[in-house]
Amino acid sequence: MGDGSERREARRFNMSLPMRVLPRQGHSPELRAQTRDVSYRGLYFLADASFEIGSAIEFVITLPRQVTRAEDVNIRCQGQIVRVEPDSNGRTGMAARIERYEFLHAAA
Repeated sequence: MGDGSERREARRFNMSLPMRVLPRQGHSPELRAQTRDVSYRGLYFLADASFEIGSAIEFVITLPRQVTRAEDVNIRCQGQIVRVEPDSNGRTGMAARIERYEFLHAAA
């Protein structure tokens, strides 16, 4: 029995996966981050930077061989930051909604 505050529509998987947050402007550096949980509709990740709620975000998640049972698979996603909160280790935790995604070729 819930109180109605749970808004998730997709099953989440607790997975610590490497991800790269791509720069929105050409002069910004690429940011390395780590997922905490992932679903087909969104993810929660930890990074050493912070984004504003509502910001557009583009990132690449790498599914390693241990998950795919073949080769590493990179998924490029576009989405929007929906929640930002400090982490106990000095990093920032962020939730992002995935709006679009595509699988990248191995060379990408």
